[in-house]
Amino acid sequence: MRSGIRRTTAAATAGLLLLTGALPQASAQPSSTPAAAKPNSVPPDLPPGTPPPVDKGQPDVKYERTSKGCVESDTKSELIEYKPWGQVNLNLDQAHKFATGKNIRIAIIDTGVDPRNPRFGNRVKPGGEYVDNSKNANGLDDCDGHGTEVAGVAAAARTEGDFIGAAPEAEILAIRQTSDRYEFKGDATNPDKRASAGKVSTLAMAIVRAANQNAKVINISLTNCSSPKGFSADDQSLQAAIRYAVDVKDVVIVTAAGNLSPQAGCAKQNDNLDPNNVNSISSPAWFADDVLSVGSIARSGAVSNFSVWGPWVSIAAPGEEIISVDPKGTGLTNANVLAQETTDIKGTSFASPYVAGITALVRERFPNLKARQVMDRLKATALHPGNVSGKDNKIGFGMVNPVAALTAVLPAESAGFQPPQPKEMETSVTPPPGLDWPPIIVALSGIGVGGALLMLTVFVRNSLNRKRTRQV
Repeated sequence: MRSGIRRTTAAATAGLLLLTGALPQASAQPSSTPAAAKPNSVPPDLPPGTPPPVDKGQPDVKYERTSKGCVESDTKSELIEYKPWGQVNLNLDQAHKFATGKNIRIAIIDTGVDPRNPRFGNRVKPGGEYVDNSKNANGLDDCDGHGTEVAGVAAAARTEGDFIGAAPEAEILAIRQTSDRYEFKGDATNPDKRASAGKVSTLAMAIVRAANQNAKVINISLTNCSSPKGFSADDQSLQAAIRYAVDVKDVVIVTAAGNLSPQAGCAKQNDNLDPNNVNSISSPAWFADDVLSVGSIARSGAVSNFSVWGPWVSIAAPGEEIISVDPKGTGLTNANVLAQETTDIKGTSFASPYVAGITALVRERFPNLKARQVMDRLKATALHPGNVSGKDNKIGFGMVNPVAALTAVLPAESAGFQPPQPKEMETSVTPPPGLDWPPIIVALSGIGVGGALLMLTVFVRNSLNRKRTRQV
């Protein structure tokens, strides 16, 4: 922000809320694991053969534009001359000596991406529209500003100044799936009123759409957060879409871990130590076996106070004091202005695109690695927390480490490498041998005889000594 502008309200988190039904609980869904044994922090198993959803390529209801104005930046296209601390800490300049994301397509499933900022060049491609029924935007309109700023963190190029995105030569596939500037008032056939656009079912379709349009990385800076509840058909559709993207289309999905906020649904932190009984679940982050869920780190190195904890958190990245492209101008911004209120740009929403961009770098440098191998590489090379397991529920495997991810030699990726397998060892305790009495008796007898002879010798000697004394 310019030094002459004063923030008029406290900094706010930037995650958006998807409108959906109740969130998951394992007991509500058939599973190969007994429901009673399934912790509520773990999603149900996906039934074998579950197909991904059919992508209809359009909103599921007819949304209407509200009177709420579009987000503006506080900088008015001015240049922010200092580097964001996250860019410095991640050492992106050094990482770009190895890869820049060239020829890698990153899908941004968000509020759309405005392609007019010169730092995008001509790299933003229309990907899909699930908000505006006119279909004129096709992902390239962004009144909320959120998706454009997310895309900037992931893939903005350097022009003037020092700011640069994590993958400055990656292609951006823009898919608008949600917006706070649209609403559905309900109708005769669907009474499901929504204060903003977006539903889990269309998020699932957007994932399938991105995967089918050859995205190699998908960033989802959207979370549906609530207390553990039932697992809906839409939730299972989302799970199937993620599995299809990862295992069939070879896509790495990166998603925000969620922001602690009553407005965003995560009203209570998972500060208990029991992973079997969490207070809040953030989706799609909790599908941890299939996605990279990203928590937020502050400049101090501490976990951001808004970052939702959970055993599903995979990795972490800078999520505070964010600088990105101006969503409605040609320069940069570090705050948004709406209705004369200014808010900082921060949230796990912006930690996620850092990891998404770095994922694009890894996919460029190691084109033969499959999606799950890329995920494993990023977790293996992260700056692990200092505990026994090298992982915790706040930052997962730790802060993402781009240079290490691009240069480390991992034996697990070598051809023919077989990880050590635990082997069952048959052991038994050998009892002490029984006492062998004959040699013991002989030994004791010898000791007794020797002692008797010694005593006899002493006696005889003493007697002779006394006799000599009397003769003298």
